[in-house]
Amino acid sequence: MTITFAGIDFGTSNSTVGLADAKRAWLVPLEDSHVTLPSAVFFDADGGPASFGRAAMAAYLGGDEGRLMRGLKSTLGSSLLGERTAVGRRSVSFRDVVLRFMLHLRDRLDAAQPGLKQAVFGRPVHFLDDDPAGDSAAEAALLAIARDCGFDEVAFQYEPVAAALHYEQGLVAEELVLVFDIGGGTSDISILRLSPERARAAHRMGDILATGGIRVGGTDFDRLLSLAEAMPHLGYLAPTKAGTGTMPRHYYLDLATWHRINTLYTARTAADLKALRAGADRPELIDRMIRVVDGRRGHALALEVERVKIDLTGAEAARLMLRDICDAPNPVLRRERFEAALEAPVARIAALVEQTLAEAGVGAERIATVFLTGGSSHLPILRDTVARLLPAAKMATGDMLGSVGTGLALDARRRFG
Repeated sequence: MTITFAGIDFGTSNSTVGLADAKRAWLVPLEDSHVTLPSAVFFDADGGPASFGRAAMAAYLGGDEGRLMRGLKSTLGSSLLGERTAVGRRSVSFRDVVLRFMLHLRDRLDAAQPGLKQAVFGRPVHFLDDDPAGDSAAEAALLAIARDCGFDEVAFQYEPVAAALHYEQGLVAEELVLVFDIGGGTSDISILRLSPERARAAHRMGDILATGGIRVGGTDFDRLLSLAEAMPHLGYLAPTKAGTGTMPRHYYLDLATWHRINTLYTARTAADLKALRAGADRPELIDRMIRVVDGRRGHALALEVERVKIDLTGAEAARLMLRDICDAPNPVLRRERFEAALEAPVARIAALVEQTLAEAGVGAERIATVFLTGGSSHLPILRDTVARLLPAAKMATGDMLGSVGTGLALDARRRFG
């Protein structure tokens, strides 16, 4: 009988489930033949069964009545996790939503390998910045959810360390590697000694020279791009009639933040926006905002901004399609403006690289390889920043969305085997 071990990567934007046996590690199909599952849940307004991943987003974009929820991982460690929210005629807590999504992952794992009671879960180096209590609360919440899913033994591994274990499978000699995992919610770094011989060791803590992380990721890049290029067409920073101020910002900040979008869909917000329209210098801009909120088109707008962000990875310009969402123009966005909007988080990421090198006690010239993983690692500005800081290192990439899940399964084999 072949013994297998499980690793689960619950991501802000995408999730994976890995399995490993004595010879190899692989990812479990989670949606048809796809081994990645967008971390999204759609609740039908009539109380039908929830849908997940691509099916959830297709239901929302197809006009089905209901509620889309995405960016669920961002609720861990926050007060939002225990709050309740309306889903049709029902009320559910955000913890219940996360649990439903995790139970769906568990179902897919059971379909591939029934009855596993042990698993290694990935976690960022820090769920929250400069908040040890919140960080501990986030891991405790994830542990409790994992146990509610039927896992008796649960261990955690830093996501960049898991990605390193995946990368190590292809090495033929020892390397000093900096793993840079830029996910949907966090940017995490680990500096490790890796080699075929070290891969066989029972304990690896001595090979991890330093880890670091900040709560900056792809959803933050979406938010900043939205605020810079989309929200002004809906009245963001628009002046009032008397020229004494600008429109309140918090509605736009919520609309640009994945896990906050649903908080706008209330009668109070609708009334507030109508009142603000009366004082706006350009009320037609507020009309667009009202269309988005009244029509519950916030996630459609966020998905369109995300699409343009991805397009700007490989192109110098892309068109943001707003007309069908809120009757605004369809402006052309240029990469240099997007990168200008990212100046502050990119500076924080650069500082994180330098800080982690200092904690490891190694100079930049000693890093042989930078292994880039995570969906946002494609962004040219981030690659250019890493190349500038580590000019002697070669850049390596693997499975951008799957290396963590595979590495977690390898870690489960090491821990539980």
